Amino acid sequence: MEFELKTIEALAPDQASLSAASKLTKRSNWPRLEKNEQQALIWGECQGSGSNPYRTVVDTGDHGYKCTCPSRKFPCKHTLALMWIAATAPASFTSAETTPEWVNDWLGRRRKSAPPPVDAKSGRGASGKSIGEASQAEESTVDDAAATERRETAQRKRAEDTRTAVAGALDELDQWIADQLRLGLSAFADASSERCRRIAARLVDMKATALAGRIDEIPARLMALRSEERPDAAIRELGKLVLLAKAWRSAPDDPELKRLVSASETRDQVLANPDARQVDSQWEVIGEKIETRRDGLVSHSTWLLDLKSPTPQFALLLDFFPASAGRRSAAFTPGDRFDARLVFYPSRQRLRALVAERKGDVVSGAWPDFGLGIVKDPLAAHAAHQDAAPWSTDSPLMLPAGAILLDERGTAWWQAAHDPQGIALPVAGTVDQTVLGLDLSATAALWNGARLDLLAAQSGFGRLDLS
Repeated sequence: MEFELKTIEALAPDQASLSAASKLTKRSNWPRLEKNEQQALIWGECQGSGSNPYRTVVDTGDHGYKCTCPSRKFPCKHTLALMWIAATAPASFTSAETTPEWVNDWLGRRRKSAPPPVDAKSGRGASGKSIGEASQAEESTVDDAAATERRETAQRKRAEDTRTAVAGALDELDQWIADQLRLGLSAFADASSERCRRIAARLVDMKATALAGRIDEIPARLMALRSEERPDAAIRELGKLVLLAKAWRSAPDDPELKRLVSASETRDQVLANPDARQVDSQWEVIGEKIETRRDGLVSHSTWLLDLKSPTPQFALLLDFFPASAGRRSAAFTPGDRFDARLVFYPSRQRLRALVAERKGDVVSGAWPDFGLGIVKDPLAAHAAHQDAAPWSTDSPLMLPAGAILLDERGTAWWQAAHDPQGIALPVAGTVDQTVLGLDLSATAALWNGARLDLLAAQSGFGRLDLS
């Protein structure tokens, strides 16, 4: 299973790919690195700019490879980095007796080929590629103290410019909201697409990018409701924006508020943050949401449930990628269980997280008994979340025993068991007919203040995927 650097150099499509790969050879970029020597395979999960890692596998025999990233270079930087780690730090790979399902899928579809000829020359050759040069470039970047100082100075300058621009953006947002109130919210829902698009574009220009993305999604959230519900929903959405703007002005350096208004931290920044909570536990993928946004990005949300917590605790892996890159292969599928260390982004309600280290898969089974019993208020967790962060939108919930039923208009509702006259919550979208009327001992869902977005449930038939 030995790999030589000259092999990687020969396989790289260009020098830029080698340079990019050299930056991914840090162990912290790879929550999972495994190998199977009998099958001559190495594979890993590399954390990219999003929260869902890219899955990469390499056949060390014939140098065949597969990566789930959207790169159009072959092999991509993740594949080259995986080979690079195998060549320079083979002890980083944990031996695995079996291969993951996604590796098996790739093995089943590929055709083996003879290993390609490798240029034995080292250093920059006729191909114009040099792995040594790529390594030196990375080292010089790290070691050049003067360059580091200049970079930090430039970062401080950019941060100050961004803060000034965002403050101006929020002033314009306040004026825009005042205009909507003046024009009347009864017509806002019908005209929301054009109105929101206009202010969102302005906010992007003024570096309030994250806030712009949220405003861009308001029309879709309103259109998902009945017409008579939209004015109230519009008031709630605009009210949350007002609260968020006020909170940012009070604490512009607050990491959660910066994340919601302008831009998110990088993975390295989150990992290095001493306030970032780390949780070692077993996790189940309870559902995923993939949505194409109006700004051309696709958001991929993967919701996890902590299986060792005595009360329902959730984590969100959030990833964004250009819609033009096409559908990505997901790193996880609903129902997957794994042992991992997650690092949570600092916030008032810790939900968004990164997979810092994945330690192995866990056998599937029923959810733990969270002692839900007869819960008088299934929305208590949402209320607590709103108290801490009133600008937040969706809250994950674990509902007690209940069932999904239809009303006379064909709208699906979750109805609590043992309390047929009590609380019932409307369900978003359509529901699989086979789920209707089943006794559900527990249901995981997202609540946005108006609709439940179902994720998964436990029933007498086992786990049900509802996302």
